[in-house]
Amino acid sequence: MQHPSIAIIGAGPAGLTAANILHRAGWRVEVFESDASLTARDQGGTLDLHPDSGQLALVKAGLLDDFLAEARHEDQEQRVADYATGTLLREEMPEVGTGERPEIDRALLRQLLLRPLPDELVYWGVRVEAVTALADGRHELRLNTGVVGPFDLVIGADGAWSRVRTALTEAQPVYSGVTFVELWLNDVDARHPELARLVGHGSMYALHGGAGIIGQRNGGGTVRVYASFRTRPEETDRPDRVLADITKTELLERFQGWASSLTALITDADRVAAVRPIIALPTETLRWEQRDGLTLVGDAAHVMPPMGVGVNLAMLDAAELAEGLVAAKDWRQAVRDYEDVMLARAAETAVECNQAFADWFAADGEQALLDDMEARKEAAA
Repeated sequence: MQHPSIAIIGAGPAGLTAANILHRAGWRVEVFESDASLTARDQGGTLDLHPDSGQLALVKAGLLDDFLAEARHEDQEQRVADYATGTLLREEMPEVGTGERPEIDRALLRQLLLRPLPDELVYWGVRVEAVTALADGRHELRLNTGVVGPFDLVIGADGAWSRVRTALTEAQPVYSGVTFVELWLNDVDARHPELARLVGHGSMYALHGGAGIIGQRNGGGTVRVYASFRTRPEETDRPDRVLADITKTELLERFQGWASSLTALITDADRVAAVRPIIALPTETLRWEQRDGLTLVGDAAHVMPPMGVGVNLAMLDAAELAEGLVAAKDWRQAVRDYEDVMLARAAETAVECNQAFADWFAADGEQALLDDMEARKEAAA
């Protein structure tokens, strides 16, 4: 049977990319999403999609033109500021029409990916609690709303704390020691013109001594600020709980000696929006015993620190898996072949990503970031 029954767990960029490609090919899939609706929660910061991964996935899904029509091509600047003075040390501003990595807000990308799919294909407000293997090789899903299935193939696109992954491996993400506290500045151009000029049209980084202040331009005149730091031992490996009520005043205590132009991104913020511990799967766990009927894409398979590659890898995973299924004579073998390629790629990328993140949040993170930017420029030349 070459048209297996398929359940996709998670309606994020990866899950919806796979759903689009399979749906275009005439395959029936069902997507299960724990969010109550499209707008039930904030989706996080803006994304830059790369030509050879995220954008390539959209080509395969037939959605690249839609993306290019809605993406923010003007927000591709990259800036590095000195932590003590706020002076710009480096500024990269692609000429108009030359940038290859346009930005798009996560919520807008989700809408774009949902648009071609029938409403009845996505089940909202359902949480997977367990994946159960049956004697015939298929799997049932125990949801908070009841049991569904069985399915020939379950694709876990359910993020860092994937329930599907627990059916394949005991590996779990570990805390990196670095936490990002997210703050928002709304209507920034009108209300905070100096901070708008500081961040520019893209991302601004200031790193020093294991800490950082990062400003990121989003759509709708919003800047997201990430006050980032290595946490203290007493804050445990769950700083999202310990620091859940952290105030701007408490945050500022961690940035003494920093330029007032940078700390203003904290003092002038409308509010603290989220506390985000940075986690990753240990690279040695990016392998599992292949099992017919189950597979993973994106963060469910290889969550890494936020270094600009996560969503791109996730969407490429999903596109390659879906295309492999559609083209193969044996869909089970197609899944095995996909995992071989995906896990090898993820392992190599994770080593680079983890090292770069550790360097950014080491004593001389500013220089590490400048070196990274120079290396990328030389590689692109």
